[in-house]
Amino acid sequence: MTIRIVTDSTCDLPQVLIEELDISVVPMFINIGDRGYLDGLEITRKEFYTNLPDYPEHPTTGTPGTNSFHQVFEDLAETGASQILSIHISESLSATVQVARMAASEYSRVPVTVRDGGQLSIGTGFQVEMAARMARAGASMEAILIALEDLAARTFVSAALDTLEFLRRSGRMNRFLHGIGSLLKLKPILTMRNGKPGSERVRTFGKAQERLIEMVRENLPIERFTLLHTNASEKAEEFVDRIRHLLPEDEIFSMDITPVIGAHIGPGAVGFAVVSKSS
Repeated sequence: MTIRIVTDSTCDLPQVLIEELDISVVPMFINIGDRGYLDGLEITRKEFYTNLPDYPEHPTTGTPGTNSFHQVFEDLAETGASQILSIHISESLSATVQVARMAASEYSRVPVTVRDGGQLSIGTGFQVEMAARMARAGASMEAILIALEDLAARTFVSAALDTLEFLRRSGRMNRFLHGIGSLLKLKPILTMRNGKPGSERVRTFGKAQERLIEMVRENLPIERFTLLHTNASEKAEEFVDRIRHLLPEDEIFSMDITPVIGAHIGPGAVGFAVVSKSS
């Protein structure tokens, strides 16, 4: 039995880990004006975030088609996969998992299981990594899915945005805006747990940092922690310096969030993904 893992480019796993664990990544699309880019392949994150405020038209994002998934499934079957597990960004934020399900229903060469990760960014990536490691160790599909349910229940992602402007421009994540209001000077804080997006609002970056620290405390004790930002590494490091005493002594990874998500939240956002320890 050989289980192979598929995900999409919003998972934000480092490329070195994707290659080490032989994970297949289906890229999302970023459309800037009349030109389309494959996320993670055809435009750098730094280039995207540097130019984002000044693009004449706000970038749009798109999901891969069923053909993209069919090709990946077929490639994996050709190289020995007996089962495939496809894990994706929460369907409350993207249609990607729905497309993957459609593709899986049309593919019959090997069984394909599609999982809504109920998360975004590295919150999804944590599940993808665990699945890949368990599959490599010979775990069954049933055992992997049970472990992912437990992991998902302990995962929380939050980010403080520099401005509401990019959420307003994108129009694609307006479910986050419920309860925030329309004052663009507010500093929104977005959250995600178990497939349910949430939002809070504060008036200054300092208050946003204080609230993020509270959220870290609310998830103690911590098993895993990753720092997240959108082209704001210095702000992110300042934040993590304030909470280092709350974190495991492991190396703290810092991830620049994929442009497919960043197109909606804009540059200057700082946040984290955390997995709480099992009780």
